[in-house]
Amino acid sequence: MPNNAGELIALLHGANPFHHPNLPQVPYIIEDKSKLHYRVIGRGSKVLLAFHGYGQSSAYYLPMERALGQDYTIYAFDLFFHGGSSLHKQNMPLSKELLVSFVRHFLDKHQIDRFSLMGFSMGGKFALTLVERMPKRIEELFLIAPDGIKTSFWYNIATYPGWLQQLFKRTVLKPAPFFKLLQVLHKYNVVHKSLIRFAHFQMDSTPKRLRIYRSWISFRELNFDIRHIVSLLNKHQVPVTMFLGEYDQIISPKRVGVFVEALDKGELVLLKTGHSYLLQDVADLLHRKRMAL
Repeated sequence: MPNNAGELIALLHGANPFHHPNLPQVPYIIEDKSKLHYRVIGRGSKVLLAFHGYGQSSAYYLPMERALGQDYTIYAFDLFFHGGSSLHKQNMPLSKELLVSFVRHFLDKHQIDRFSLMGFSMGGKFALTLVERMPKRIEELFLIAPDGIKTSFWYNIATYPGWLQQLFKRTVLKPAPFFKLLQVLHKYNVVHKSLIRFAHFQMDSTPKRLRIYRSWISFRELNFDIRHIVSLLNKHQVPVTMFLGEYDQIISPKRVGVFVEALDKGELVLLKTGHSYLLQDVADLLHRKRMAL
């Protein structure tokens, strides 16, 4: 928790408040004062670049080792403002060009030509950026309840310029009105209770509210022409597997499932779960499939 208002304002544009300097060091890439951390999972011959969801870290991909680790070497990245990664204020908002520069630097460092992608929730935006900018190098695409295909109403509000953006910034500093609004929405069943729980969990402390504000604002340029994305995937015949949760109220199957129908090589897998545990449930499913072979 910041000690004074000056520290709090500085955090709005500064380093990751969740990064602890005494944590074990993991590999990273530096571009223009910004830093992208990643961890290596598995030892397979194929390469998989993985991007986690909001409020998580690369550690959330550790369960994938027993599912995919014999076939893939998984490079799981900490998104900016998560884990050990940081985005310098001069690089805000994050441009697609800077993200691709990070990844090209990483691929050159490890002498990687072709690779597969996995993106969960907000990490879907990072995966889709690479589909858009590097389609010839992608072997497979795994999307798990991805953001970026259908942008939510609440995401749009958070990233609008002007007074709405300022209102959200004030919520970071003085959250009481926001939580009072949640109580009203819950009382009248305007919003599903799982969304209320999600909002409470992700915004119940100042560092968490800072992270959600900075993530939404800094990633606002990661938007896509989905018809173009479909065209690229079909042109390069990239196999796509989409995993969705039947009870997911964050990334609704109804909103993104149609994306798979437009693909030449698309598969939709629907699990009986919600959003929060979907990544773990997908890892369990893939592990069971592997053991059944």
